[in-house]
Amino acid sequence: MTMPNVPTLEAICEKAARLPCSPVLLPRLSKALADDNTTADDLEAIIVVDPALAAATLRLANSAFFRSGSECETVSESIIRLGFREIYRLAVTTLGSRWFSHPVEGYGWEPGDFCRHSLCVAVAAERLADDSGKVDKEVAYTAGLIQGIGKLAIAFACADFFPAIRDHQKANNCSWWQAEHAVLGYHQSEVGARLLQIWKFPENLIEVVRHSDHPSTIPPAQRVLMAHLHAAKFVATNIGAGVAEDGFLMELDSELLMEQGFVPDLLIAAQPTVLESVTKLLRDQVSHGAVKF
Repeated sequence: MTMPNVPTLEAICEKAARLPCSPVLLPRLSKALADDNTTADDLEAIIVVDPALAAATLRLANSAFFRSGSECETVSESIIRLGFREIYRLAVTTLGSRWFSHPVEGYGWEPGDFCRHSLCVAVAAERLADDSGKVDKEVAYTAGLIQGIGKLAIAFACADFFPAIRDHQKANNCSWWQAEHAVLGYHQSEVGARLLQIWKFPENLIEVVRHSDHPSTIPPAQRVLMAHLHAAKFVATNIGAGVAEDGFLMELDSELLMEQGFVPDLLIAAQPTVLESVTKLLRDQVSHGAVKF
């Protein structure tokens, strides 16, 4: 039975959506990047709305890795140098990780844990998509990064109810999402999907987030992407960086994984490469400490 005084799903989404660091700009940028007619000037008009993203774009374009010849002085020049795919990766990481680093309590998190784990899932999803060639790797990366976004909203608004969720999970030996639903009346994937709707994310990403805790119920149109995300969560959980107290209660859908060729040996073999990539992103923050980019 739902506990008294629990905020409604709409109330916690409204509260979370008002956070100044929410990734509301990302769907607009994603749509522009998917349009073949989009120009560098079009992207610049979107990016400069967010000063931190604009600064990160200029900084990356003028880094030793990308710099060739004269220094880029405008965001438009930086976009041309970096290319649209690199801009997308930068935007997803910059906008997403900023929100994911917002200080909240819940799920047994230490500072930076949620961001660490989200990046692990994102990198694993991208790697698996690149290997399989069945889904766009940028879409897979985005799905991995945002798959647990509902957790932040629940932790931000419902911290007082976590002891009851823990007690229910232990007493009933159920999954964490089932305990959340019993205590709150909703669970993190439902909250995450609603947030993405508010922010006008594409339907395929909304659906894989909605079904991320119970992937067998995913609509057929998103089944392949869901399999990549589910496999990525398994890889990231095995790596262990930032895994929350609910992480090892993950329900594994073996049928879905095997259907797309994600056999255990393949997923285990992917772990060292994923960890190496995440370590390059986070450096000494890969195992502890608040994440800063």
